[in-house]
Amino acid sequence: MLDKTEIVLELKKLLALDFNCNYEDFDKTENIIVVPKEHPGRRVYTPKKAFFSMVTMGKSTVINAPEEMHEWLENWCKDREGIWLFEHHNLMELEGELAKYGMPLWQSHHMFLPKARMEEIDVSVEMLKTDYGLEVQWFEQEDIQPLYGRPEFPNALCDCFKPERPDILAVGAMHEGRIIGLAGCSADTKLFWQIGIDVLPEWRGKGIATMLVKLLKNECFRRGAIPFYGTSLSNLGSWHVALGSGFYPAWVEIATKEK
Repeated sequence: MLDKTEIVLELKKLLALDFNCNYEDFDKTENIIVVPKEHPGRRVYTPKKAFFSMVTMGKSTVINAPEEMHEWLENWCKDREGIWLFEHHNLMELEGELAKYGMPLWQSHHMFLPKARMEEIDVSVEMLKTDYGLEVQWFEQEDIQPLYGRPEFPNALCDCFKPERPDILAVGAMHEGRIIGLAGCSADTKLFWQIGIDVLPEWRGKGIATMLVKLLKNECFRRGAIPFYGTSLSNLGSWHVALGSGFYPAWVEIATKEK
């Protein structure tokens, strides 16, 4: 059973694969600039590594960029703490340099880890039933296929089956046989499973998303995986779900939008 410290260490090892660095680099104060490299076991969201990307866990920032950018980046980073490189005015400077290569920045991703391994008592199923008359239904990987393509679940599931990060488990809140909320997780690596959530508009604001995410988080742990959660800076509703279901902010990353 992994505790919080061990989960953080596993994350550092994963990000080291993703960003071609050493896991100890995330505890340094100086920023690290390296070339991108496709290591086995990394998370795969695009066919090839982004032209530019950077990540911080709250101390240093690790930057992946081609060698021809390194001199400019060294000057850009000089005398700046890694966490402040993600501020808008600094990103605007970076965007101007990336424009020379025809590579615009994409959105920043604010990522969360679970505070604890698993909650011993979870009353989510009982609350969904007694408070809202909802039933809970689990969907194993083989049950998820019919759910692809449904526009009401853009965050809970991928748009189709993706062998590099398959949707592996989902849990739904059911009302009269209809799914009104769905939390799903993709196996982005063998160990790290990412959770997404969707609730139909007329059912939002009742805590259903938080309860479903909490259920799925606990089940991921039971199956030997580490659940994680991601959202954008301004999606405050999603932030509330993450915090309410037992996650905390753990890292931030940004990359260029690939052609």
